[in-house]
Amino acid sequence: QVELVESGGGSVQPGRSLTLSCTYRGDSFTIYALGWYRQTPGKQREFVAGATFHNTTNYSPSVKGRFTISRPNGGNTAHLQMNDLMPEDTAVYYCNGAYDRKLRNDGSPGPLWGKGTQVTVST
Repeated sequence: QVELVESGGGSVQPGRSLTLSCTYRGDSFTIYALGWYRQTPGKQREFVAGATFHNTTNYSPSVKGRFTISRPNGGNTAHLQMNDLMPEDTAVYYCNGAYDRKLRNDGSPGPLWGKGTQVTVST
């Protein structure tokens, strides 16, 4: 059974950094795209960042320049380095995986979801 396993997250003060990681497990296939969406109570899940296995990346305008997504060696683990965090970045972050397309701000998510990890930015 394939799954996305997340790690990272937590609580930090504004201006600080956090790193999220996500690993695709369950088969030997290299998944095409990995990325993150985030959600706050009462709002729709929104795209944050995505990376293909050849490290083509896409970002939401709200995080571009502050967040960096990477897939070392084009493998099945992705990292989201989040710098200069702001209170409005507070959300549950969900890893997402797609077999057949890039993850983009104006696209749709893939069929695989992680369980989510909480990121809280506050004083």
